[in-house]
Amino acid sequence: MENQEIKDQPTLPTLTKFETPMLPKKIGPYKIESLLKKGGMSFLYLGVDPKNASPIVIKVLSPRFIKSEEVTKRFLKEAEIIRISNHPNIIKLYGQGEWDHGLYIAMEFVQGISLKQFLLEKSLSVHKALEIILQVGYALCHLHTHGIIHRDLKPENILITENGQIKVIDFGIAALINEEKEEASTKKSFMGTPVYMSPEQKKDPKKVTFSSDIYSLAVITYELLLGKLSFGVLHLSLIPKKLRQILVKALQEDPNQRYRDIVDFITDLSEYLKSYTELEDTKNKENYDELYTSLINTDRLFLTKDMPTWKHLEIAAEYDTTISSFGLYIDFFQLSENIFACILAKSEKKDLESYIHTSIFRGYVKMAISEAKEKKEFSPSNILKNINMAISEDLMNQKFFVNLVVMNLDKDQIFYSNSFDSDAYFVDNTSQKCTNIAINNQILTKDIGISFIETTLNFKIGDEIILLTKKINEEKQSLIKKMIIDNMLFSSHNQAEKIITGFKNFIIKKENDTFASICIQRKA
Repeated sequence: MENQEIKDQPTLPTLTKFETPMLPKKIGPYKIESLLKKGGMSFLYLGVDPKNASPIVIKVLSPRFIKSEEVTKRFLKEAEIIRISNHPNIIKLYGQGEWDHGLYIAMEFVQGISLKQFLLEKSLSVHKALEIILQVGYALCHLHTHGIIHRDLKPENILITENGQIKVIDFGIAALINEEKEEASTKKSFMGTPVYMSPEQKKDPKKVTFSSDIYSLAVITYELLLGKLSFGVLHLSLIPKKLRQILVKALQEDPNQRYRDIVDFITDLSEYLKSYTELEDTKNKENYDELYTSLINTDRLFLTKDMPTWKHLEIAAEYDTTISSFGLYIDFFQLSENIFACILAKSEKKDLESYIHTSIFRGYVKMAISEAKEKKEFSPSNILKNINMAISEDLMNQKFFVNLVVMNLDKDQIFYSNSFDSDAYFVDNTSQKCTNIAINNQILTKDIGISFIETTLNFKIGDEIILLTKKINEEKQSLIKKMIIDNMLFSSHNQAEKIITGFKNFIIKKENDTFASICIQRKA
């Protein structure tokens, strides 16, 4: 029986398409169609199996790691673990071997999306969420029976097909119990994803047990039940009482107090499902759901996920939030046929009242943009001045930080002004240089005497501007610039996501602040 909630979701694979002269024609016996993903130590290609012309995924070890004995050994071990793990809820191995540039693993191509992408698009009922978790649990049960610990279980490493089948993937840091005992004396190294890692894995990844995977699955369970990523912030009081007791046990800091066997976790979830009633959970969650729904609906006004599809611009935005955006506002405007604007703003205060103030501010922005379009005056400094004038006449006691970019494609120019204590970068495609953009305007407030300045940059095909809501630590500036340049061939969405995932731990932040990145690239 098909799962309608899942069937309604888009399930075409999320591919990052770009032209590259390095794309091989063949890897082993497989014809290569395109590059799917560039990882830290490997590349994923979409290939075709010559036996039946079916799609297949080829994982290739990056050439720069071929001479690394440790990395090569781990790559070969990943293939061996997938070979051992023959289960309907685990990715299948079709082959492995050597090719002209090193090693490869040929794996099953799954027509689906990651659980992370699914979470970002739609929430599931409690019943459907637990059905998914049970499938992952069955996969873990099979792995644990064969002495395998996944060690990196997270939504990105779980695929879901259009009919609701689950596939666990990525065994790059998986461990065999016997080998772990033999290698316990080797040097410690950080392995895994912090948000989903158990406390003992964070201390020493060589000393994980089966219960470490159970801890990771409990975090994923929490996220599926709430319908959004947790980013390491778990409020178990939001979970229905009977189900909460299961998660409390699975998330115990001491592994001896946690579920030691995934079978026990599966059993308790199954028993809960048997006695589950929608009415019971509705009563337990009623107050929370009302508040949560209000916050989500407000967030959608301020943080749109539907990016503009303007002909000569590729735009993407990614957010790292906890429960809410806390006064963050991002919007896009078409001022004329070839003139576009992007605004990134946030309120100074971070509380529920800031939602009301940001709604008022959003109205002032739209009013100023409308006036600019009518007068055909597209200077960012003038637009900011008009917004500030409206704020000065308002009764609310709130200040706003603003980033405003106007892109004039007729003149091949960007006009930029800001009062945001955050980083912004401009990438010159011709010189392949990434530079900081900084203007020290004052914060928007009730002071009617404020004047604003702006800067002008050439904006040619291939050039890019990147706006952040936070400042990256000074010692990481060269690293983020290098990452931006290295990923210029990828989509703007891919770059925005990499900035969030790669640098959210290196931002200068305050509590409740949201980290967001916007990437805008000029296209032909």
